[in-house]
This record gives sequence, structure tokens and C-alpha cells, in this order.
Amino acid sequence: MVRKEKYLLSLSKPDKILLVIVGPTAVGKTALCVDLAKHLQTDIISADSRQFYRELAIGTAKPSVEEQGGVIHHFVDSHSVEDYFSPGDFERESMALLKKLFKKHDIVVATGGSGLYLKALMEGLDVMPEADLALRETLNARLEKEGLWALFTELKQLDPVYAAQVDAKNPQRVVRALEVCLSTGKPYSEFRLAQKPARPFQVIKICLERPREELYARIDQRMEQMLSAGLVAEAQAFEDKQHLYALKTLGYKEVYAFLRGEYDEEEMVRLLKRNNRHYAKKQMTWFRNQDEFIYLHPSNAFVEILKLLET
Repeated sequence: MVRKEKYLLSLSKPDKILLVIVGPTAVGKTALCVDLAKHLQTDIISADSRQFYRELAIGTAKPSVEEQGGVIHHFVDSHSVEDYFSPGDFERESMALLKKLFKKHDIVVATGGSGLYLKALMEGLDVMPEADLALRETLNARLEKEGLWALFTELKQLDPVYAAQVDAKNPQRVVRALEVCLSTGKPYSEFRLAQKPARPFQVIKICLERPREELYARIDQRMEQMLSAGLVAEAQAFEDKQHLYALKTLGYKEVYAFLRGEYDEEEMVRLLKRNNRHYAKKQMTWFRNQDEFIYLHPSNAFVEILKLLET
């Protein structure tokens, strides 16, 4: 059964199509996208912010060469963990890539579970003022000294609209919003409302979903597979780089805490599974807050998507 939310495919839209397949971790995006790309004879763009990093494979759930099935995957192994590859960088590079790909293909598949990177690809990011690096350094120093709640409280005073929307536990977003408020004298939310240029292609948005128990069982199974494949050894190999963004993320931070002796192996496994389930729930909340997704179970998604493309 196809569940639609606010979706309308207009005949007046451009001929080229970006077919975006999203969904929570472990839902089954990779296999479906490879099947679709083979059938459509096209490429895949990865919008998974952790699969960019060529040094990491296990903890990022990066598809193996076999799982990629001979299909070209762009933005997989494209950057080093030493690089900071922002959503803005991804938007610029992916749009330049799509311009080339649409000369060869009428449809390009994109997939991932990283909300901000997906938004950058599908809609474009809000036009923001240039970063004030001196002010950001001051705010980061305040973050260390005063804590995140003090900065968030100030943000609520300067921009209550954005404060009501932002994840108050995300220091990067709180600091950036406060930086814009203080450097421009305007609420951060005003810049987010600016008109974005229309994409020169159609975007068809598919979100894969499974019943909660089914998804959680898959997440637990994946974590067991990662641990068997050597997740702890992979984290140990980059222990001297754990301060980098890529290694502060889910799957690595729990291992590093275990290696520091903060808890035993059994607790590490419990936290890895629990935190991945929480992350999947957070991903689905983000997707449901967006417009124009078609929700499908992976078991019938291939057939339903091909029907949709034929209309």
C-alpha cells in the first residue's frame, strides 16, 4: 500500500528527475537503490554524511563493493576524515555533478538518512551571512566555560522562533544561530525564510518505513554484524583522531567511551543498539516534518516506484 502525504507530480515540472530514497538507518535503502539504478541504468548519489569518509567503513554502514552491485556511487569514499565537508559544500558539489549526470541520464537516484544534506540536495540551503570566525571563537569559548544551556537561553531571547525549532542539545546549530543573531542584529529565522531558487529538475521523494519492531530488530542485527566485522578495531585504529567530527558520531563515540573504561563491553553493546534505535526514531520524525514524501515498505517499493515513474 502506498501512503502519500501532500504529494503531487506536476506535468509542468522539468523532464529530468532526481529520485530521492530516504529512510531511517537499517531500513533497506541500499539494496532498493541499487536495484532501481540497475533497472534505470543510472548512478546513485549518496547523501549520507558519514559515508563520505574513505577511511571509515564498518561504523558508517558503508555499502561494500559487492553491495554496490557495479553501480556508480558518488560521494562514497570521496573525502578524508580530516576534511570538513559541510552541507553547503555538498550542495555545491552535488549540483555541479547533477548538471553532468543529467546530460547522460533522465533519472538519477539519490539516497541517505542525513536530513540537512538531503535538504541541501533537494531544496537548497538558506542563504546565510558569511561566518564571523572571531565571534564564533568567542562563542565556542563561552560554550566551554558557561555550557550549552547559557547560549541557548540567549538564543531564545534573540530569536524565539528558531529557538522553538532547533535541537537545543546540538551545540553547532545553537552557536551558529547565535553567531548570526549577534553579527547581523537580525533573528536567524529571518534568513531561513529567504526564497530559494527552484531546482531545474523534478524531485520525487520516497521514504522507506517498516513497523517499529521490524526496524528495531534489523538495527540490532546490523549492530551485531558491525561488531563481528571489527567495529572496535576500526575505532581503535583512529583513536588519535577521535576529536574529529566523523569520529564523534554514533557508533564510534560509544566505542571510545568503552575503550576509556567508562563501562564494560556488555554496556557498550546495549548503548550501541539503543542509540541507533533512538537515531532511527529521530530520523523518521525529521522526514515526517518535511513535505511531499511518499511512504513505502521496502518489500513493494521497487514496483510502486516504477509505476510512479511511468505516470
